[in-house]
Amino acid sequence: MGLNCGIVGLPNVGKSTIFSALTAAPAEVANYPFCTIDPNVGMVSVPDPRLDKIVSLIPPAKIVPATFEFVDIAGLVAGASKGEGLGNRFLASIREVGVLAHVVRCFDNGDIIHVNNKIDPISDIETINLELALADLDTVTNRYNKQAKLNRLSKEAQKENERVLPVLEKVKKCLEDGSPARSLQLDEDALSVVYDLHLITLKPVIYVCNVDEDGITEENDYVRLVRSIAQKEGSEVVVICGKIESEIAALETEEDKKEFLEAVGLEESGLNQLIRHAYHILGMRTFFTAGSDEDRAWTFRAGYKAPQAAGVIHTDFEKGFIKAEVYNCEDLFQYTTEQKVKEAGKLRVEGKDYLVKDGDIMHFRFNL
Repeated sequence: MGLNCGIVGLPNVGKSTIFSALTAAPAEVANYPFCTIDPNVGMVSVPDPRLDKIVSLIPPAKIVPATFEFVDIAGLVAGASKGEGLGNRFLASIREVGVLAHVVRCFDNGDIIHVNNKIDPISDIETINLELALADLDTVTNRYNKQAKLNRLSKEAQKENERVLPVLEKVKKCLEDGSPARSLQLDEDALSVVYDLHLITLKPVIYVCNVDEDGITEENDYVRLVRSIAQKEGSEVVVICGKIESEIAALETEEDKKEFLEAVGLEESGLNQLIRHAYHILGMRTFFTAGSDEDRAWTFRAGYKAPQAAGVIHTDFEKGFIKAEVYNCEDLFQYTTEQKVKEAGKLRVEGKDYLVKDGDIMHFRFNL
């Protein structure tokens, strides 16, 4: 699964506006369908107040935040699973991302064309879910038919099919109903059966409600409809005003952005929430290195042990790993200096079996 987030949705719901605000990349924004054809790719900094606190306590010459990739994918329409519009290109692009940010238009504005000439979040979501379900249905049906034929080969194959076919049948029925496979909330055994099918509708989804300025401070009926669908699927919802986010992105300093957010009644940018949600849904976590030269946030996968985390910095660090000096950033915030952290007994020397925790500050010992 790709360690990135694809921004999807019907044409003209605000995908490219949100992408441009996220990445400050020049995605084409226009008031007509399919202005995005080839996927735009942009890297964003992962907002992390912990890094800011570390910098204030261990001032460095250089600050490097963690980064995350977003992909702006062409708008999808009904019939995409059969190649309508830019369907084939859309499906190829969407298979390569790890999590989907599904942008849904949740505001009225007669000056901005909607591809279906009406504002209906439920219909918009169902259109995309149905097209992705149909694409997955072809994949599952082909596997089911091939798997069923194996019954004739051996008793071992029959026994395997007793495990595999019921799962495929369950997923197939779900997709035939136009529902995403993720709505089944399959257990680990079932997921192992369909893992190599790389189903699009198993990808985690964040529904991004694109609202107008009024919708930021008071949740509207469109957003409530989206939340009801997300709850059934076990998906998350982020509310964003693309117009406001574009204005924030155009400001030059963090101070100006903070003042703007306060003026519109927001504690933080909706895009910051989206970045963090996508980052964590993919099992991505952060450890830090800190010193006078550089304070840096490093991305690792949940479940990494110390040598693997060292390998994030450089493969030689993993090969020659000896030990890691570790304390958590919360210890630094409490005791204010690394020396006081040591005196409090919070700094530990850990070996190869240490399971790295989100927020750890680490110094690696290695031998080349």
